Amino acid sequence: MDHWEETQIQFLENHGNDVAKKIYEANVPVYYYKPTHKDCHVLREQWIRSKYERKEFVGKGISNISYGVKKGNLFKKGRDNGQYLSRLFILSEMDGTLKYFTRPDAKEPKAVIKVDSINASFQPEKMKQFNGLQITYIKDNRTRNIFLYHSDGQEIVSWFNAIRSAQYRYMQVAFPTASDNEIVRRLTRNFIKEGYMEKTGPKLNDGFKKRWFTLDNRRLMYFKDPLDAFAKGEVFLGSSENGYHVMAETISSSHGNPMWNYGISFSTPERTYLFSCETESEQESWIHAFKSVISQPMTLREYTIEAQFKRRP
Repeated sequence: MDHWEETQIQFLENHGNDVAKKIYEANVPVYYYKPTHKDCHVLREQWIRSKYERKEFVGKGISNISYGVKKGNLFKKGRDNGQYLSRLFILSEMDGTLKYFTRPDAKEPKAVIKVDSINASFQPEKMKQFNGLQITYIKDNRTRNIFLYHSDGQEIVSWFNAIRSAQYRYMQVAFPTASDNEIVRRLTRNFIKEGYMEKTGPKLNDGFKKRWFTLDNRRLMYFKDPLDAFAKGEVFLGSSENGYHVMAETISSSHGNPMWNYGISFSTPERTYLFSCETESEQESWIHAFKSVISQPMTLREYTIEAQFKRRP
C-alpha cells in the first residue's frame, strides 16, 4: 500500500530474488543440501552464511573442489555410558568409507562404515545438542546409530555435506546411467516419522511396552531409548500390492494392558503387528506415514532387502 518511487522499483528489478540467486547460488554443487523452512536452525543458518557471508557459491565457488578426504575430531556419544567424547573421524571418498578412531594414535579404526550404507540427519531436539548429527548405517544387516556433534556449526554442516559428496561420487560410479536428480534423491534423508508408541508381542496375552519408533524409508525400527545404538527390533515395510496393510485398530482388554488406546494394526505377509498411540492425532499421523511408504512400488534393491529381513532368525 506504500507509494514506491521509480528508483526503488528499478532497484528491486535489478536486485530481486531471482537475480540474487543467479549470483549467490551460481555454483552450488549438485550434492550440497539446500535446507527448507522445515530444517533445523544450524542447517538454515549455515546455508545463509555460506551464500552471503562466505560467498562459497559465487563465481567458481566450491563446485570444483573435491572433499576427497575429510579429517577431524567430533564428539561421539558412548554406546554404554552416554558420555560424549572426542573421536577422530576420517572420510575417504576414494575408499568410500567413514572411519573413526578412539585415539588419535590408534593404528586400527574402531569402525569402518561404507558411505553407501550411511544416512545422516540432524537431530538437535532428540539429542539435546544444538549441532547434533545422527549417523545411521547398516552393520551385519542391522541398523546401527551413532550420535555426533561439533561446537562449530560450520564444521558439522561441512561434515554433513562431505558425506553427501562422498555418496554422490560413489553412486556416480555404481550407477553410471542414473541422472543427477536420481542420485541426489538417494543421498542423506530425514526420517519419515519418529516418536513413541506402545508395542505388543506376537502372543495374544503379551503386554504392551513403550518404545521409541523411527520410520526410515522402508525400515521401521523400535528402541527402548531414542539414543540407543541398536534397535530392539526392525520391521520391513513392503508395498500394499505385496500384502502389506495398515489400519486403525480398537484395543481390547485381551491385548495385554496398554496405557494408550488409539491402536494401529500393521500387517505383513508373515504376521500382524499391533501398536497403540497416546492420542488420536498421533494415530492418524503414523497411519498416514505407513501408507505413504506402502503405497509406493518396491525397487529391485528393496526386494533384496526384504529377502534379507525374512532370512533373519
